[in-house]
Amino acid sequence: MSNHTSISMFLLWEFSEVRELQILYFFLFLALYLTAITGNLFIIAAVALNRHLHTPMYFFLTNLAMMDVGSVSVIIPKSMANAIMNSRSISYSGCVAQVFFFFFFVASDLSLLTVMAHDRYVAICNPLQYETIMNKGACIQMAAIGWISSMLYSMLHTCGTFANTFCSNAVNQFFCEIPSLLKLSCSDFYFLVEVGFLMLSCILALGCFVFIIITYLQIFSTVLRIPSVHGQKKALSTCLPHLIVVSVLIFNAVFAYAKPPTKSSSELDIAFAVMYAIIPPMLNPFIYSIRNREIKIALWKLLDFGHSSKTTFRLL
Repeated sequence: MSNHTSISMFLLWEFSEVRELQILYFFLFLALYLTAITGNLFIIAAVALNRHLHTPMYFFLTNLAMMDVGSVSVIIPKSMANAIMNSRSISYSGCVAQVFFFFFFVASDLSLLTVMAHDRYVAICNPLQYETIMNKGACIQMAAIGWISSMLYSMLHTCGTFANTFCSNAVNQFFCEIPSLLKLSCSDFYFLVEVGFLMLSCILALGCFVFIIITYLQIFSTVLRIPSVHGQKKALSTCLPHLIVVSVLIFNAVFAYAKPPTKSSSELDIAFAVMYAIIPPMLNPFIYSIRNREIKIALWKLLDFGHSSKTTFRLL
């Protein structure tokens, strides 16, 4: 294929040629997808229906849950459809959309996690000014800046990737991933392009991670000065889940990309892709609900409301 305009579709990595294993992969991805979607939708519903959770922290948590729903919905349904239909194909426009939206949702995740660290810093280190600093307008503005910057960042990566000419349409990954697409480039400089994209992503991610670490060092310094042990535990209970979520996202991405690029894919590359693309959105709702008493109460009320409504309907 002489250039990218002659490519009407890409061929994604095939999990197996054995039909039984394809069906197994379908149900495995279905289980992961339903777990991620259900957990995040529960978080969104619990916050939306509980007025006590209409605070900046839970506003950002709701946005994070929506981004997680979007990121898994971009890649898993297509992989499931290919597995059940014994297919590998994805249209050129579908591949472009997958790259754009996946990068948008992941970048939005990281920007929201950075803003949430700032929110926790203000709440614990400047509690008297919290309502003034983190007012409704400021929260919406910070979230909007994160969305817009993530969209521009995603557009940059998508345009840069698909401006390349492709010599092949066989992608060695189960979704359209930029490093895998750049390996198909006809240009002799594609390694330079790939390194450039990787460096940009690493610099941005590292900058956010350093900001979060510095913020939490200041938070922990303030928490240690709280005289009440109960007060210390309450402050830490709102911080630790966020720190765990950030660590899972960053370290999974580092394991996936901090390795020398290779021409061929392997089962290890696929496993790393699953770890950074699917596992964090699936784990986030559980991490936030395990240590957060307010989320637990809201979820129990939500489930009890559903049970009560079903009982009332049966009685009627």
